[in-house]
Amino acid sequence: MEVRTRIAPSPTGDPHVGTLYMALFNLIFARHHKGTFLLRIEDTDRTRSRLEYETSIFKSLQWLGIQWDEGPDIGGHYGPYRQSERTEMYREYCQQLLDAGHAYKCFATPQELKEMREMRAKMGQRMGYDRRYRNLSLTEIEQREKSGQPYVIRLKAPLSGECIYEDMVKGKITCPWSDVDDQILLKSDGFPTYHLASVVDDYLMKITHIIRGDEWMASTPKHVLLYDLFGWKRPQIMHMPLLLGVDGKKLSKRKNPTSVFYYKESGYLPAAFVNFLTLMGYSMPEDKEIYSLEEIIKDFCVERVGVSGAFFDSKKLDWLNQHYLINNIPEQELWAKIKAWGLNDERMEKIAPLIHTRIKTFSEFMELCQFFFIHRIPLTEELLAPKGTSKEIAAEILQCMIWDMEENNDWGREGFQKASRTAATFFELNHKKVIMPILFAVITGKHQGPPLFDSVAILGKDLTQARILKGMEFLGGISNKKMATLKKKWDRRALDEEG
Repeated sequence: MEVRTRIAPSPTGDPHVGTLYMALFNLIFARHHKGTFLLRIEDTDRTRSRLEYETSIFKSLQWLGIQWDEGPDIGGHYGPYRQSERTEMYREYCQQLLDAGHAYKCFATPQELKEMREMRAKMGQRMGYDRRYRNLSLTEIEQREKSGQPYVIRLKAPLSGECIYEDMVKGKITCPWSDVDDQILLKSDGFPTYHLASVVDDYLMKITHIIRGDEWMASTPKHVLLYDLFGWKRPQIMHMPLLLGVDGKKLSKRKNPTSVFYYKESGYLPAAFVNFLTLMGYSMPEDKEIYSLEEIIKDFCVERVGVSGAFFDSKKLDWLNQHYLINNIPEQELWAKIKAWGLNDERMEKIAPLIHTRIKTFSEFMELCQFFFIHRIPLTEELLAPKGTSKEIAAEILQCMIWDMEENNDWGREGFQKASRTAATFFELNHKKVIMPILFAVITGKHQGPPLFDSVAILGKDLTQARILKGMEFLGGISNKKMATLKKKWDRRALDEEG
């Protein structure tokens, strides 16, 4: 049997380090068994999927030297490799489930679903859909369809018994069917959800081993059920340890730099980053910590995959990167590497005009522009929380900057400027005297320097976002409760503006 693994990211945002982490282990497993590793793009979320994010996925994988054998850019025997190009297949398989009585049409409205959530919350029950449309008669279904009522197609999960499957790392897993909801398979727009599409694609693409993160364990019973209902052989399943932040919780972009490009632009070496990511979920013999991708492919053993979560330790990454810098880059090549990273002509020609009228001598260049090149910006409370502004408010201002730029998908000069003025209006604070000093401080470590908005455009989204997150962390962060309250106010502001 040929081993076939896959990575199936969604092009709905910047490439997450977790995607690279899973891609690596799928590649390692396939290469160890002399099998095939493929890339599939799961782009059925029509509102969030974008071509530029797909391109970023390709670039991030290629930066780390992760090469796939089949995919949307190179083809293969089981294409197309974009889910948006396979929608008719999903509808056909969904119809098979309907015809066999394993799925049903659900006419629940958004208002009904909201009421269900509220009612179940009051009763202390698990949140979710209450199956009220599971047993409609054919006559009633026809009447609702004729009247034009929209519907989704849901899976009929068993109401009793247990789902049992084998995990390659964790062993036998048992889950009561009563904990599994009637998952939506096909949305009202005719597009599939991840759960249907991934199972159908994995079967048709002959995937033999599904290697993914622990966060997918809750969904595995639904996928196992679909395999059984279709009469297909289940693939082998391996759940890898979650990547955890310093707080012991799942690595979150709300608190951590998670974009792969942040690490690339910060000057980390691809080989060091690959080494670091493989350390997250695996332990080499004799606790070896420094090794090449080829070495782990050769020596890979499932028994050495971890069970508990893995801490994304940036200090360990720094240590590894220093080792690779010292041992893999000869002294005579170091300056060329540094220039290529951040001191190349293209970048410097963008920076120089910003300080043309601000320097008296060339030596002042580094004093004014060091923030473009340093990894960690020096911060103080005095800088981040100007006189009369609390640390809590300063942190909330920074969070709202992120939300505004995310909503508009604009992290450039105009987007940053707009977000700053929106924050000033939202908090009813002076833009020049309060908002700008905070933003200058979090980006540059000072209250003055080159034009801020132009500087942000040169830094780019990943470094800008990371500095804002670091600033929020330095200020003490925002509790979950306060974050929820702030988000409600922020969303209400957006609705008021639309109205």
